[in-house]
Amino acid sequence: MASLLHRLGRFGFRRRGLVAATWLVLLTALGGSLALAGTAPTSTITIPGTESQQALDALAEEFPQASGASGTVVLRAPEGETVTDAANRETVLTVVQRANELPGVVGATSPFDTQAVSEDGRYALVSVQYADAADALTEEERSAYEEVGADAPDGWAVAAGGEPLMTEPEIGSTEAIGVAVALLVLVITFGSMVAAGMTMLNALVGVGAGMLGLLLVGHVADLTSVTPVLALMLGLAVGIDYSLFITSRYRHNIAIGLDREEAAGQAVGTAGSAVVFAGLTVIIALAGLAVVGIPFLTSMGLAAAGTVAVAVLVAVTLLPAVLGFAGDRVLSRRQRRADGRSGDLEDADDNGGFRWGRLMVRRRVPVLLAGIAALGVLAIPTASMQLALPDDGTAPEGTSKREAYDLVAEGFGEGFNGRLLMVVHGSDQAGVQQAGVQQAATEAGEAAAGVEGVLAVAPGGASPDGRTVLLGVVPESGPSQEATFDLVRDVRGELSAVADRTGSEVSLTGVTAVGVDVSEKLAAALPVYLLVVVGLSFVLLMIVFRSVLVPLKATLGFLLTVGATFGATVAIFQWGWLSGLVGLDTGGPLVSFLPILLIGILFGLAMDYEVFLVSRMREDFVHGETAREAIVSGVGHGARVVVAAALIMVSVFAGFMLVDDPIIKSMGFALAFGVLVDAFVVRLSLVPAVMSFLDDRAWWLPRWLDRLLPDVDLEGESLRRGADTAAEPQAEPAAR
Repeated sequence: MASLLHRLGRFGFRRRGLVAATWLVLLTALGGSLALAGTAPTSTITIPGTESQQALDALAEEFPQASGASGTVVLRAPEGETVTDAANRETVLTVVQRANELPGVVGATSPFDTQAVSEDGRYALVSVQYADAADALTEEERSAYEEVGADAPDGWAVAAGGEPLMTEPEIGSTEAIGVAVALLVLVITFGSMVAAGMTMLNALVGVGAGMLGLLLVGHVADLTSVTPVLALMLGLAVGIDYSLFITSRYRHNIAIGLDREEAAGQAVGTAGSAVVFAGLTVIIALAGLAVVGIPFLTSMGLAAAGTVAVAVLVAVTLLPAVLGFAGDRVLSRRQRRADGRSGDLEDADDNGGFRWGRLMVRRRVPVLLAGIAALGVLAIPTASMQLALPDDGTAPEGTSKREAYDLVAEGFGEGFNGRLLMVVHGSDQAGVQQAGVQQAATEAGEAAAGVEGVLAVAPGGASPDGRTVLLGVVPESGPSQEATFDLVRDVRGELSAVADRTGSEVSLTGVTAVGVDVSEKLAAALPVYLLVVVGLSFVLLMIVFRSVLVPLKATLGFLLTVGATFGATVAIFQWGWLSGLVGLDTGGPLVSFLPILLIGILFGLAMDYEVFLVSRMREDFVHGETAREAIVSGVGHGARVVVAAALIMVSVFAGFMLVDDPIIKSMGFALAFGVLVDAFVVRLSLVPAVMSFLDDRAWWLPRWLDRLLPDVDLEGESLRRGADTAAEPQAEPAAR
């Protein structure tokens, strides 16, 4: 591996014009293809095989006129008045008429026809049905819907909510702040604007190529609106980090006297090998999401994995070419003045990294006790984690959908925001006729109404052929409350008995029901996912480090990281502690797929730092240093890069916390916090402390296993032997 990458690095440096031109042509081709193809539509979240999805599929087949997005416009009359007053009735009907005239709307129903008026008469609900699904609505259609009550008389409150206001997360200026901070970190780390800019440019090329390719794939594969955001988030972070790691080794090689081309080859051969294997762990963790069996998670994982793969490819091919163009300007002024005569000034053995490494080894007992205790305390809120799909109750204050949610809760009760839909469907094969379906619907309604926590059950209509009947189920509790989750399970238990008696298919769907299904399916898939991802990564790390204990230590350290990260995320986004610091108005359950997605991403990123740090320890140990010296040397040489890389990742992820979308905000926070904890507490503190306890045993590997595992030469031993062999003929004449 090292020899192959060494040759690739030298080729890229020597033929830099060809390599740069190739990437430029590729970017141009991808950009031109996307311009011709246009923006691909995003898909909605589907959960095949679940009861809620089966109900939604039946609705799309039997009620095509109601398969589009549906919304609710809430009206509140002035204090002391009712919507049924003569003058106020006209105001309500005017809103209904305006809703019927909105672009894309197939119909809006009057609250006086559906009896959707509150008990005190002050609130009314107008149901609005669109022909297209929410993800197919145009920005003009969304804006018109949001402004449907803009001309309401003084004293009235009118707000539009529901699916038509589901928009794609806006990515732009807020994320640029994170990139700007990352650039500042690079400038401070390298002491050279050219080196910082070059590293950032290389990363941007990688993320640009990855994103253009992903957007093109969106024309032939279903991608949710969150998928490109996740790919962008990870592509930026790992792209900058991988380029930083190789550039740092290149500068080190120049500082110890290697010529520029050989320095690039050695950097790609050694640091590039670590980058390749670090990238592989991330790719395995992300691609492993496919084992969950949920399409939108599979697409998110594969899309992000593809972007990471492109970042690795750019780092080991384009970066050597860019280094060739940069020349000596990639060095700081101090390094250029030293001109290689003073060795590696940045890695002098009295720098902060070496001092930190010695301190961690010397104080290993208190470091371990304090680190594990602190992470254990942070993990405590994890036990209270609640999972659900997001609802409008977590939308930012001041938005139309948040106002509509609050008005519905105020006038009708929390449960009206989480109304469930019961679908009773007769099967031709079972010989169920219309009368049988109606009888089954009646029994199902009575069974649901008898469940504790159900406020009301209301008829919702039947399909034209009479084979499918809808009923609305209104819970007493809100859509994100644990009581509603329990209610869904209880109602389904009763409906199952009805289905067995009548021969009809009876299912329950709705946002809360879908959330329950997602959570249960993810919980069932999590052990398999962990076994596959952790197992494959464990084998990969054994190959890289030729050790059993180092991969085991890395995995246990990750468990501490993920526990602390979940705890902090629950405390802020669910409990609402310090939520104002992240711009969150209201706490609530975490989105259902966040834990498994976070585990996959954080595991890959944690192994990045493990490879960056421990690969140098392994390299120095193999080259003759004692285990303790190798630990200190690994931290000394790697701390500066790991700190910079972690700060860059934290900056990039934190930039996504500024997005209003609560899902993206929680993902950005969890990833930023997780990287911060893993890099500074686990990898830079606990790892050297544990490694010092293990001493030489850290590198133990059974002989039979050593023979089975391939030798990837991450330490660049073949490069060192090649260099020694090449130097021998020049040394002989001098000896004579």
